[in-house]
Amino acid sequence: MRIGELAERAGTTVRALRYYETRGLLPARRDGNGHRRYDERDLVLLTQIRTLRDFGFELEETRPFVECLRAGHPEGDACPASQAVYRRKLDELDGLIGKLVAVRETVAGELRRAEEARAGLAAEAVVPGGPEPVCELGGRKAYECHQRS
Repeated sequence: MRIGELAERAGTTVRALRYYETRGLLPARRDGNGHRRYDERDLVLLTQIRTLRDFGFELEETRPFVECLRAGHPEGDACPASQAVYRRKLDELDGLIGKLVAVRETVAGELRRAEEARAGLAAEAVVPGGPEPVCELGGRKAYECHQRS
């Protein structure tokens, strides 16, 4: 098949295919007229690349999977090098999850603090059940709240 058909079947662009070719991830076979030619194996390579990219893998991280497929394995993750990339990605994701959990805890703590401060201001209202405290910006710091008169 030609480059346009491969791009369409793989759900990508001709430009992406040319880029993958320059990076050595996609073979550069040409017919007698100089046109790029591809086959079903190339579609499998592209499917592997796109799947990994959709999972957040960098393009270079797909290389061991592509090489595993080129070596004749039915799956790109059957080789030790591919599995090592999986392990590194899992470590990276675990680190990101840890950071997100810490940020979430910080935000939750700030929300609790803000809710307690708001409740305290409401309790100090001149008229019980009256207007809520208003925080104005514009010349004042956000934490300098006052009662609406």
